[in-house]
Amino acid sequence: MQKIHLECQNCDAGKISFIQFCTPEEKEKISISKTCSHYKKGQAIFYEDNLPLGIYCISKGSIKLTRSNKDGKEQIVRFAKDGEFLGYRGIIADEPFVATATCIEDTVCCFIPKAVFLELVEKNSQINKMMLKSLCHDLGIADEKIQSLAQKSVRERLAETLLFLHQTFHEDTQQSENLIAVTLPREDIANIVGTATETVIRLLSEFKNDKYIDMEGKKIRILNRAALEKISHASV
Repeated sequence: MQKIHLECQNCDAGKISFIQFCTPEEKEKISISKTCSHYKKGQAIFYEDNLPLGIYCISKGSIKLTRSNKDGKEQIVRFAKDGEFLGYRGIIADEPFVATATCIEDTVCCFIPKAVFLELVEKNSQINKMMLKSLCHDLGIADEKIQSLAQKSVRERLAETLLFLHQTFHEDTQQSENLIAVTLPREDIANIVGTATETVIRLLSEFKNDKYIDMEGKKIRILNRAALEKISHASV
């Protein structure tokens, strides 16, 4: 982890995170109180069961949030990327972190102290509304995940996961529009799907043979989105 200096007004994430709703005075207060750091791929930003001392706003990069069972096996809960903020649920609920945040690529992240964040939520109704919306969104994702694990086959869940990963990690360029623009180990994909790594490797090979996807190094390109949507029972 390397400390850096980053002004909110010069950060692209500020245009899509809750910072966009801050007044100039509130932005100034955040700039004075926050600390910004550059994390390498594989580094953890915070750990499950630790008490949150503030929130983390992702300026650039991607993070996976994982939970561990009693045997120490990790389960990927969700991902976060540019403009998203982490740790707010624990602060609002006054509870420890329920997940560990680990960088899946080099990431720049700003830390805003708890007292400053709570004052923003209390005094700025737009930020308050955005936090409530984010909490409801996360709850909806969790409900969909439970339903998928209970009702869908592994093949259906893999197709659904590939579509989800593309939606989360894609680039808006013509050359890369169908590419999942992040490198995830097959173990992580299996973790999301909820199956063995060997099963994911076999099904990815089948999808490739059927020309639904292609491999570009360790990255995956979607060739036939309609076919994957049909397999996953998603709406076209």
